[in-house]
Amino acid sequence: MSLELTELVKRPGAGKLGKPVRVRANFFEVTAFPLQNIHHYDVTIDPADAPPAVLRKVWKTFEDSDGQGVLKGIRTIFDGRKNVFAPKLLPLGESQAGQFEVDLQEQGAGNTKRSGGIFKIRIKKAGEVNMEELRRFLNGQSACTSNCLTAIMVLDILIRHQPSLNYTTVGRSFFTPNDKRQLPNGAEVWQGFYQSARPTVGKMMINIDVSATLFHESGPLPEIVVKILGRRSIDDLRRGIPDREITKLEKILKTLRVQVVHRGDKKLKYKIEKLTPSAADRTMFKDDAGNEQSVAQYFAKQYNKRLAFPFLPCVVVRKSVYLPMEVCEVIPGQRYMRKANEKQTAEMIKFTCQKPNVRANKINQSFSVLQYKENPQMQQFGMSVKPEMTVINARVLPTPRISYHASSQEAEFAPMAGAWNLKGKKVAQASTLGSWSVVNFAGNVPPPAIQRFIRELCQTFIDTGMNVVNKAPPIMNGDPQGNIDRTLKEAWLKAGNAAKANPQLIVCILPNTGVPLYAEIKRISDTVIGVPTQCLQSKHIADAKKQYCANVCLKVNMKLGGMNLFLPPAQIPFISTRPTIVLGADVTHPAPGDMNRPSVAAVTASLDSRASRYASAIRVQANRTEIIADLANMIKELLKSFYQTCGQKPERILFYRDGVSEGQFKQVMESEVAAIKTACSSLDKSYNPTLTFVVVQKRHHARFFPMEARDADRTGNCMPGTVVDTDIVHPFEFDFYLQSHAGLQGTSRPTHYHVLYDDNKFTSDALQELTYKLCYIYGRATRAVSIVPAAYYADLVAARARFHRRGENWSDTDATSESMDSDAQLASFAVVKPDLQKVMYFM
Repeated sequence: MSLELTELVKRPGAGKLGKPVRVRANFFEVTAFPLQNIHHYDVTIDPADAPPAVLRKVWKTFEDSDGQGVLKGIRTIFDGRKNVFAPKLLPLGESQAGQFEVDLQEQGAGNTKRSGGIFKIRIKKAGEVNMEELRRFLNGQSACTSNCLTAIMVLDILIRHQPSLNYTTVGRSFFTPNDKRQLPNGAEVWQGFYQSARPTVGKMMINIDVSATLFHESGPLPEIVVKILGRRSIDDLRRGIPDREITKLEKILKTLRVQVVHRGDKKLKYKIEKLTPSAADRTMFKDDAGNEQSVAQYFAKQYNKRLAFPFLPCVVVRKSVYLPMEVCEVIPGQRYMRKANEKQTAEMIKFTCQKPNVRANKINQSFSVLQYKENPQMQQFGMSVKPEMTVINARVLPTPRISYHASSQEAEFAPMAGAWNLKGKKVAQASTLGSWSVVNFAGNVPPPAIQRFIRELCQTFIDTGMNVVNKAPPIMNGDPQGNIDRTLKEAWLKAGNAAKANPQLIVCILPNTGVPLYAEIKRISDTVIGVPTQCLQSKHIADAKKQYCANVCLKVNMKLGGMNLFLPPAQIPFISTRPTIVLGADVTHPAPGDMNRPSVAAVTASLDSRASRYASAIRVQANRTEIIADLANMIKELLKSFYQTCGQKPERILFYRDGVSEGQFKQVMESEVAAIKTACSSLDKSYNPTLTFVVVQKRHHARFFPMEARDADRTGNCMPGTVVDTDIVHPFEFDFYLQSHAGLQGTSRPTHYHVLYDDNKFTSDALQELTYKLCYIYGRATRAVSIVPAAYYADLVAARARFHRRGENWSDTDATSESMDSDAQLASFAVVKPDLQKVMYFM
């Protein structure tokens, strides 16, 4: 018995279904890579606290001197940390180790230990990388061992070696300030490109994509501060900066590196530790002689510099060195680590959104920037890459038929090009709206306009088949700054009294898209009162557009437990012929840098044979933990809900898991597959449904470009239903790319599905087609979506759960997290009321 190739599932043969098309993929074929063993050296460079960019310079300087004889005629590659790889054995003698010194001459005076001076290099042979095993893995003759992973890493470092000397590196991407754009609040977006060596069927490929990221704007610090605070000019700060904004400013400036300009050529570089609470003319300190004076006085005396902006606070660097802002410049090329705000995000999308052909051209151009051809390292290692995108075989799957209520015009139909509209359609299962009320939080909307809108909304409800018992719900005003808890409870009572029935819905009219009010409404309605709410933006009230009302109607029907559309049973035999539950799961993590807030795990589960209505479960867990800690209990709850809804126990489970990266496949599979099995046997010892576990990934860099105009949709993207399971996928595991949606703008991103475990013995065709069909019954849209709805819903539930935290300060989300320890954090999340967990309150 040969050793298993993989602990995951092997691909059961490529799919055949659908219309074959040729597409270009942003993968470049590696036509040759070294097959001889590569020598791996452990390298320690002291002082050890220097950043990778400096370590690279140290190694480059060492190389330029032929490594003091050791590197004569040998081109090595360095990962910027501890690893050096060489295509030949280095002449280090018997011990295969050596110590060397390098003097790094940095430009400009004021050398800190981090960027200049004498560095010690210790080199020691760590082992050899067997590249032949990589070739065997690609051909499906050997498993992916740790040696294989190292071999792929060698190629990754090899293609990265050259660009990392010339560009700013972030992860696997390189960025250049050449075409940078300014964004609001002191940020700018830089263009760059991503590259990664990927194992594919029978060969290695380089995945190259364009990318963009945020950097801090560089330049004189006072000007940057004005931008961060969103002021027009520095004069707006003459009266000082309010405390609240000082805190915000300090968070953004902390850890930023600046250089001083008041000492001639001595452009000393510092890291900002904090800000002084007082302005430069009021910040006092004692000089060496023990005389107390202000920073402003000191600069006037010491450097003959009268401060132009003595009203600005000082930055504190080192232990207690105070610098006035005006003598500091922000050094370029520092990454913006915080979450972008709404304005920045909107501008960034405008900048990065490109039509497919534009993106394809940019990717092809970046190939030459990456210098694969004239690259001495790659030449000596014997690696070469084809200079054009690879052309692959894809298939466009047939469009499913979807179904609305039988009384609709054309109740069952196959949509064109992944989208349709509700004209003449009635929802598949309509809910009855009897007891409801309206709260207007937007003072500026006149009552007649609200009444007109509600009339129009009710008419749309009726047109789409819903039963509206009360067409004139009570309307009250609410103060957006007031006590939301009290307001909503009052609205609940009004609804109940008017209809003499349990309230079903509160409609809230919001003044703007601000998060704080929305978050508070959802926290109270989901976790305190237990009633669905429908928020509307006041700008839509004045002219009640049919299309808008129809979209609101889809959301409300689902919140009340209705069903908008479904797939005819014959379309989804896997789900309709035997009791089958479809599950979606996701874990969302707090914003980068937040080490305090918890991660949120959400699981959603279909409730019947139509796989259209879902129940949900939420847990908060330790910060940045990827594995769902309490999965067994969540699954148990959801299996019970399924049984209560349709009186059957699922015989099959199809589990779509979002938010797992490749490195965690094994870990997640081992722990979560076991948890699902445990949940089943804890309900009944003999209960053991068959399970298929599929990871869903959106965050990757594979993109497809149609070769022929006739194979493209009107945005220039591939048609919805384009599936790829050959050429650029895993050498032998069961994975595929599916672009299920019609493009709206920019280049569509296909979703990557990777099967980790499968008792149901799916063929490629069966799983690909089922996954694609499900994308057509996402409840609140009239188009196919880009990711299977179960996973999409889990994503929405996890996002909603963030609002269920008591005492969160949504206007400044950094404020609350520091004052609580992680246990208090977990305890501050309220639980969703049981009645709501069985309906889709999160739409």
